[in-house]
Amino acid sequence: MNDPIGIFDSGVGGTSIWKEIHQLLPMESTLYLADSKNAPYGERSKDEIIHLSVKNTEYLLDKGCKLIVVACNTATTNAIDYLRKNYNVPFIGIEPAIKPAALKSETSVVGVLATRGTLSSSLFSKTSTLYAKDREVIEQFGDGLVPLIESGKIESLEMKHLLRKYLQPMIDKNADYLVLGCTHYPYLIPQIKKILPPSVTIIDSGQAVARQTKAVLEKNNLLNMLQDQPTFNFYTNSNVEVLKMLLSDVQSELSVGSLEF
Repeated sequence: MNDPIGIFDSGVGGTSIWKEIHQLLPMESTLYLADSKNAPYGERSKDEIIHLSVKNTEYLLDKGCKLIVVACNTATTNAIDYLRKNYNVPFIGIEPAIKPAALKSETSVVGVLATRGTLSSSLFSKTSTLYAKDREVIEQFGDGLVPLIESGKIESLEMKHLLRKYLQPMIDKNADYLVLGCTHYPYLIPQIKKILPPSVTIIDSGQAVARQTKAVLEKNNLLNMLQDQPTFNFYTNSNVEVLKMLLSDVQSELSVGSLEF
């Protein structure tokens, strides 16, 4: 069926997830919502995050989406249980990939860079306790990073200053894995690599989410088996130019527009 996959995030960062899904499932139509005017979700209360996630979900369902990817760590950790209980559609969530980092770490020290909303959630605490109880986990709030990305200031001096400040404690403790716990952060990998020693492995959730999306589509017989040309629609309720910039490396024909939601 050629109904679209719905994807939402607290802004443009979830396009990093969209790229992985599109690479694995190029024939699937997609509809992406960037709720940039309410970013970052990580500084909001749980009730606010649920309210915004419901708003995004209902818009995507009104447009006929067959599956919804919550391309936001904070929305996943705070709202996905509520969404799954209240809507009859498959949901794919995202959480920091602390499990593979903890299992593979040789120094027994793992850094996690994420929003306050993710790091303070019960889901993150449960995952960390389960898989990293014999590891030192250095948790770092990425305050200020999302607004800079949303403003297109990825390579600004302010961004470099914040990243060095946040990553230095991990370097000092000899962490050999860095887990990116926000879908905005993969856009910072080139900057991060300039700061971290080459021995540090950076992990994000993008490929794992794409594989899970494919598995759930197959399980529910929702894969697009038609030969129709897929459509790739992106909407933001803020700056269209930042969204276009982050998608400029995509070869497929995209529709990028502004929308009040």
